[in-house]
Amino acid sequence: MKAIPEMPPVAEARFSIGDIVRHRVFDFRGVVFDIDPVFANSEEWYEAIPEAVRPHKDQPFYHLFAENADSSYIAYVSQQNLLPDADNGPVNHPAIEGYFEPWTGGPYRLAALMRQ
Repeated sequence: MKAIPEMPPVAEARFSIGDIVRHRVFDFRGVVFDIDPVFANSEEWYEAIPEAVRPHKDQPFYHLFAENADSSYIAYVSQQNLLPDADNGPVNHPAIEGYFEPWTGGPYRLAALMRQ
C-alpha cells in the first residue's frame, strides 16, 4: 500500500499578488509576484540564513520584485518578515512592466496578458 504524504499545515497568506511590501528588518521593498504556501526553496538557501533570524518553513513565502537604494533584484521572503508598504509609491524594478499594469496607487494589477 502506498503511503499518503503528510500535508504541511495550511497558513493563510496575508499578502496577495500585486501587493507592495517592505522587509521588517532589512531596508528593501517590493511587489509580490508569486506565493508559496510554505517554504519551497533549497535547503542550501535556508541554511545560509543565520539561525537566530531563520524563519519557520511552515508559513507563506513570497517572491518579490524588490528594490533597495542601490539596485533591483528578486527576493524570497517569509511572511513573518513582511509589512505592507503601498503608502510609499511605486516600486522601481524592470520586470514589473512585464507582469503588471502601470501603478495607479494601492496594489499593482496584473497585466491583461498575465490574467489569461
